[in-house]
Amino acid sequence: MPTDLVHQLDIAARLLVASLLGAAIGFEREIHSHPAGMRTHLLVALGSALFTVISIFGFVGVLGSGVGAPVDPSRVAAQIVTGIGFLGAGAILKFGTSVRGLTTAASLWATSAVGMAVGAGQYVLAIVGAAIVVVSLWPLQWVEDRIHGPEAGVVHLRVELHGLESIARISDAARDHRLDIVSIETQRLAKNRYEVDLRLRVRTSSSLESFSQVLGTLGSVEVLEAGPGRAE
Repeated sequence: MPTDLVHQLDIAARLLVASLLGAAIGFEREIHSHPAGMRTHLLVALGSALFTVISIFGFVGVLGSGVGAPVDPSRVAAQIVTGIGFLGAGAILKFGTSVRGLTTAASLWATSAVGMAVGAGQYVLAIVGAAIVVVSLWPLQWVEDRIHGPEAGVVHLRVELHGLESIARISDAARDHRLDIVSIETQRLAKNRYEVDLRLRVRTSSSLESFSQVLGTLGSVEVLEAGPGRAE
């Protein structure tokens, strides 16, 4: 078999392995209904591996020949790390006031490292790294749930505000009571009067009750309705 063909098959195998490992990480995000799922993680791993392969082999013989040729594969790798930061930031911003996107952003960042490792031919490091990422996303989440206690689900809360600045007070109160704001929908009723629909993820009913009591003490906030969350 020609040497060049063997080399191309080796590179193709690297891209395939990177794609499979990225999809494996994204599978966990997919089954938990996160926005960045199998396809996103697969593409991140594949792109990182492809950029790494190009940085290692793509410029050999182009800029010069010999041992002293000015080829630095680490330059492209550094740009991959920077570029994935923007993608991760987008995953965080998608949730608005919620910080649930942090884990997805971190998984994307780690997946890019897995892809880079495969692209560099470090299969063992890539497989071990992908396994650690999956464990951190799935079994460790179970441990965190045991530490923080069981979730009571998502509830719907409708309030009337006198001024949008009260949203900041609601967010602070939710954080103090360990409630995650899933979504906020605002509708203007009149001058300086707004109706706000909140969807909150709660762990215990007592935290929701104390949160509602705190909102009642705010003169600019009036609780209109509270009940089970609407279907997503």
